[in-house]
Amino acid sequence: MDLSLTEEQKALRDLAREFADKEIEPKVKHHDETGDFPDDIVKKAWELGITNVHVPEEYGGLGLGLFEGCLIVEELAYTCSGISTAMESNTLVVAPLMVAGNEEQKKEYLGRMIEGPVIAAYCVTEPGAGSDVSNIQLKAKKVGDEYVLNGSKMWITGAGPANFYFVLVRTGEPESKHRGLSAFIVDRDSEGIEVGKKEWNLGQHASDTRGITFTDVKVPAKNLLGREGQGFVIAMKAFDHTRPGISAGAVGVARRALDEAVRYAKERKTFGVPLWRHQGIQFMVADMARDIEAARLLVWQSAWKFDHGERNTYEAACAKCFGGDMAMRVAIDAVQILGGYGYSTEYPVEKLMRDAKIFQIYEGTSQIQRLIIAREVFGHSR
Repeated sequence: MDLSLTEEQKALRDLAREFADKEIEPKVKHHDETGDFPDDIVKKAWELGITNVHVPEEYGGLGLGLFEGCLIVEELAYTCSGISTAMESNTLVVAPLMVAGNEEQKKEYLGRMIEGPVIAAYCVTEPGAGSDVSNIQLKAKKVGDEYVLNGSKMWITGAGPANFYFVLVRTGEPESKHRGLSAFIVDRDSEGIEVGKKEWNLGQHASDTRGITFTDVKVPAKNLLGREGQGFVIAMKAFDHTRPGISAGAVGVARRALDEAVRYAKERKTFGVPLWRHQGIQFMVADMARDIEAARLLVWQSAWKFDHGERNTYEAACAKCFGGDMAMRVAIDAVQILGGYGYSTEYPVEKLMRDAKIFQIYEGTSQIQRLIIAREVFGHSR
């Protein structure tokens, strides 16, 4: 067992950190206040080569492992997880393409990401189907060599600036539940697609989140990923790839919250001594630091297993569940340590608390992760 990073991995981490300090940090406040999508930052990151890093070399990418991607995400999220989400949302579309895409699909759509700073969006959630994916209502009916899509999606990250979508639809009857779901790649400029207004969420304001309505949208049959009825399996397998990265983002947010709390506790004096001298504060900070270390190890383990061709469903769920809950807890404690200053928008920890909440929700809630963990435990128990 060796937990040390290679020189190449250290260099990649440092590159991401330097980019975040130089390009993201000066613009965090602007994007948080306005909700503007960080087009210029995304473009610069693409030019530098720290986005789409998982695209294999045969399709023009760097072909880096999930582990390297997690190193990048932690550094970006440390500075702003909203901008990081905007930059890294493509990963959730790369994953199903790698799981089930044929050569033609991979060359076309992975190629687009390499040729330019293209954004893609993962369209699964609906107004009545979040954790209950089997309740998806967006329908696709085959007509000749096309499928016609009708229905809507909700809370889609990157929907506005996206060039194309991964869309999970119902091709079977309602009673078929998850067995009647199929997956498609749908071009954004297809006739009949209407993208809704940007949702103003609690946190991660730089991330573009919108609803999408599909009205008689024609999709070529060649854009079907895998076969009809395989959509649910494809979508779930993609999460094994993406959940470690989401967890890495949670670690980044928590690490920043800890640093802000420590900085304040060293500067602030109460009852004649620095704040950090009080045992109550020391215990809070110790718990924060401990949980961040544990969460990072879960991220690294789940990413390492994936990169070595091992099934990581259990480890990815553990990392996602613990990481999301940990980030929220650490951010809340940071606000508490700063007291009134922590509650003020003049200090960064209130934003960290707002940004942290989504890690318990998107890509599978903390409760869903617990279900996965329990099923894995009971399924593999003797």
